[in-house]
Amino acid sequence: MSLSRALYSLLAALALPGLSLLILWRGSSDRAYLSGWGARFGRGPALAGDERSIWLHAVSVGEVQAAGALLEALRAQYPALPLVITCATPAGRERARALAQALGRSGAEIDVRYAPFDLGPCVRGALRRVRPAVLVIMETELWPNLLNECARAGVPVLIASARLSERSLGRLKKFPGLLQPALRTAVTVAAQTPADAQRFAALGLPPERVSVCGNIKFDRTPGASLRTAGAAQRARFAPARLLWVAGSTHRGEEQAALGAHLALRNSRADALLVLAPRHRPRFDEVAAILERSGLGWMRYSAALSANADACHSAAVVLLDTMGDLESFYAAADLAFVGGSLVPVGGHNLLEPAALGVPTITGPYQSAAPQVAQELSARGAVKIVATAADLSAAVTSLLSDQAALRALSTAASATVAANRGALQRLLELIRAWLG
Repeated sequence: MSLSRALYSLLAALALPGLSLLILWRGSSDRAYLSGWGARFGRGPALAGDERSIWLHAVSVGEVQAAGALLEALRAQYPALPLVITCATPAGRERARALAQALGRSGAEIDVRYAPFDLGPCVRGALRRVRPAVLVIMETELWPNLLNECARAGVPVLIASARLSERSLGRLKKFPGLLQPALRTAVTVAAQTPADAQRFAALGLPPERVSVCGNIKFDRTPGASLRTAGAAQRARFAPARLLWVAGSTHRGEEQAALGAHLALRNSRADALLVLAPRHRPRFDEVAAILERSGLGWMRYSAALSANADACHSAAVVLLDTMGDLESFYAAADLAFVGGSLVPVGGHNLLEPAALGVPTITGPYQSAAPQVAQELSARGAVKIVATAADLSAAVTSLLSDQAALRALSTAASATVAANRGALQRLLELIRAWLG
């Protein structure tokens, strides 16, 4: 073991008690943190049968969404192989379970569990129970002990739709012994862009195991069931009025969205805003903001049992469930994607774009800059800098059908032009699975 990885492992072990206490504290208000706790330590049930599995790791909701098309294709091509999906967050695990339920009606087992902590014993325990033939990691998760233990166990690792920033590259190059041994022997990288591929090669990967495959998020095609769900949301809340969505919002963005909605209602008094905070723990905080706003509002969880008049008269619906945002995107006349007016880095612009929904976002797009740049260059998204700009854009676009159609057409065309990563990833996985 290199000195840098030994030091990393020591620090991770020292941090484990504090991390465990943090999860226990969060679990006191959200039991999802505690359910399946043992998997974080590499424990939990072993897969039944003798077949080796396909293990896919997707850290949270965005990565799980991105992996949907890949999981569907793997289930179709390898129905006898168990699929294991691991996540780091309750929200990611909840979304993965919904995806597993949709895919799990036929074929072998689909197991959803928390990923192990990045300590040798935890990872080895997970490997014994999961028995992977291959590990597919979505986008950016470079865990030194996970990669090293896979190399020792002879488990090939594919980093799919991989991206690596210059800043992360600089940090990792300071500690070459942390990742390089595993990268040289066990890891294949399917990068999003040529620049990402060059940065991974600079970490020491052999050139033959670094390729450019594109961004798999472009390959996710909204199914008929999603459009049906969108039509149902439209019928429930806005059969004859404007509906716009502020999705995946963070602190500060709810106020900006409410300001835009108040301005919109000066000209369209019956317009509806669906406000969807990114994180479950903030639902009550945003409810308090709505209570002070003076607007008539309701929780989505309550609306499910409310009468039609209540749903049709609400000015704002607080989306206080996980997994329903896309159905509201499918219902929307316009979408704002959050994490972008505040310095978070932005969230998935391709969810509304793939549905052909005209989309607004903010300037902070470090989480997926290539996607934002591609959509912006093709006139497929409107980028605003401030809350005032958001307000002006919402009112202007929702009064201009031609501008809405232009954004919608450009979004659909951009998504179609960038598809293809899925097939290239499947070709790489076939090399290991046959």
